[in-house]
Amino acid sequence: MEAHIYVDHRFTIAPVSPRLFGSFVEHMGRCVYTGLFQPDHPTADEFGFRRDVLDLVRRLGVNTIRYPGGNFVSNYRWEDGIGPAADRPTRLDLAWHSTESNAFGLHEFMQWTHAAQVEPMMAVNLGTRGIQEALDLLEYANVRSGTALSDKRIANGAKEPFDIRMWCLGNELDGPWQVGHKTAAEYGRLAAETARAMRLIDPSLELVACGSSSSAMTTFASWEREVLAHTYELVDFISCHAYYEPENGDVASFLASGTDMDHFIDSVVATADHVGARLKSRKKINVSFDEWNVWYLSRLQALPPATEWSVAPRISEETYDIADAVVVGGLLISLLRHSDRVTAASLAQLVNVIAPISTDPEGAAWPQTTFHPFALTARHARGQVLRLEPTGPLTATERYGEVRAVDAVATWDDDSGSLALFLLNRSPADPVEAVVTLGTSQQLYLVEALTVTGSDLRATNTAEHPDRVVPLPVPDVKLEGQCARLTLLAASWTIVRFGAGG
Repeated sequence: MEAHIYVDHRFTIAPVSPRLFGSFVEHMGRCVYTGLFQPDHPTADEFGFRRDVLDLVRRLGVNTIRYPGGNFVSNYRWEDGIGPAADRPTRLDLAWHSTESNAFGLHEFMQWTHAAQVEPMMAVNLGTRGIQEALDLLEYANVRSGTALSDKRIANGAKEPFDIRMWCLGNELDGPWQVGHKTAAEYGRLAAETARAMRLIDPSLELVACGSSSSAMTTFASWEREVLAHTYELVDFISCHAYYEPENGDVASFLASGTDMDHFIDSVVATADHVGARLKSRKKINVSFDEWNVWYLSRLQALPPATEWSVAPRISEETYDIADAVVVGGLLISLLRHSDRVTAASLAQLVNVIAPISTDPEGAAWPQTTFHPFALTARHARGQVLRLEPTGPLTATERYGEVRAVDAVATWDDDSGSLALFLLNRSPADPVEAVVTLGTSQQLYLVEALTVTGSDLRATNTAEHPDRVVPLPVPDVKLEGQCARLTLLAASWTIVRFGAGG
């Protein structure tokens, strides 16, 4: 079977957004405590941050971090996480039925983002709190000096303002599980009032309104429509959240999860543009896909019983396999393909909890299988995203019908003359020969071709065997003139890199 792909660097979609390769840190399970932050660990630095985790985060290539939630933010008091650690109150976290020590708060997070060299993306609590608390946090974080709260930040050790540019107006408030769950009308009005007030302090902020928690919500699309009717001229983004897992052993549909992500994004963009048209606005609302990943929600461990409020319990510590990594690579293809409107995204989460990085509290940190397609895409997707329309065989799925066996996207960086091609073979059983025509006047040479796949799709990485699953060289890639040929193994994600002029 052959799939044909024509690549022309003139057929552009949009620049690769620097915020597309973000991640997410929530006070959920062991993401923060014994994940990012463990002062008694042998690798801990002077701030209590695990150096082994920081090294992996830098290798992963994330560029933004959304914080502090997630469900956690909807009953969080940001003031609890500032000032001397010994004086901070211990609270009950209602979202994950845990005890929160507040040993890690706003200052620690900002110190960590500096160490990791990533941009912060802050969420405000619009569940149990509202406009005033959001304004207080903004004043504390971003006003240089001369006010009660900015001077308090300085007294707490941060002379310079944090200058956080991107802010989420709450989290998943369409969900009945959310503390402070609201109707679209209630949330839309509160988000608009909060956005308007925050812009009185700084009109240049970038604000994200809550979209639906998933496209399966009964209120999906009507929620976006009503929320944006209130907030359209006040916000820059509407959020999307989506998680994927195989259902009833249906691997073929799982490998085609990007089909659902494509439809989700297209539906949200269409809804936003409809609201803009009704308002006669020339503004375009972008998408912040600020929660996405593979998450086996069907096997989510039950939260602790009502009588127990443990500290950093083990919640959703998935052990990802090769199939999961291939799907993550496919979802990255979908996000890149929508770079004209998806200009921010966050892989949820970063450490331990549905994460590409795992830690042992008594030992090492290691990359999960999903680490590798993310790291390679984040490192090599540069310049302009190119529009590709692969042709070739179809593969049958129970959930989406027949879909193209091969999905693909490419990026072209004019500055370096480099082309990166990202390929997904969705067929769980059949290899596909990819025939790639490189429509450029420049002579290209092959830099490398790496694939994530294996004969056992259930293979995983562990603390004992952290490199069992790694990207492997693709054998026998043939480049003759402007035509490249390679075999995409069944259930595989592949990156092929070309350079100009060699």
